[in-house]
Amino acid sequence: MQRTTAIQQEWWELQAEATSGNAPAGQDVAAPRAENDQSRWALAGRAVIDQTRGMVMVLTPCSRGAARKLLVDASRQCDARLPEAAASMVAAWEDKPLPERTQRALRRTLRRFQAENQESDSRRPGGSYR
Repeated sequence: MQRTTAIQQEWWELQAEATSGNAPAGQDVAAPRAENDQSRWALAGRAVIDQTRGMVMVLTPCSRGAARKLLVDASRQCDARLPEAAASMVAAWEDKPLPERTQRALRRTLRRFQAENQESDSRRPGGSYR
């Protein structure tokens, strides 16, 4: 009981210290809020990227790293950030039109990916197995 009271008292003292500074009210909260919003946006983008990577792995049998490389190449070619390009690909999977620029970038990237895989398969002894 004594320890709980001491911790609560210390917390209130720290709270009072934090709010009694020279900064105007609310300004000391703005930076952590902005950082929190940025973290949420990054996590949401990561989830969409992972979903798209899974789709690529299913459609073009490849490893996780190869799928990410394919997505990064496609997003660079269509001059979009990776989460934005991934979101448009997921939306296309859900029957929304894929932007023409993204379609062209995906086609080029997939052609290059298939050509690289055919070259590496032809160099393997014994044929094309994975």
